[in-house]
Amino acid sequence: MNVPRNVGGWDRVLRGVLGIWLSVVAVAASLDEKRTTAAVAALAGAGLLQNAATGFCGCNALFGVDTTRDGE
Repeated sequence: MNVPRNVGGWDRVLRGVLGIWLSVVAVAASLDEKRTTAAVAALAGAGLLQNAATGFCGCNALFGVDTTRDGE
């Protein structure tokens, strides 16, 4: 199945960086026994990393936002 991309350029890079940062926050919160913070940060980080890896965001599709350039 070929899913159209709607995340590109700096948006994609930013999502990757924030996804990694939130994953680190999740590990730190887990070590500090803050389970709720760890779970929320892990889920948000995983979602952003998925967006960055696939180039597709469901929310962007829902609202008609496309940050890719033609031919990307």
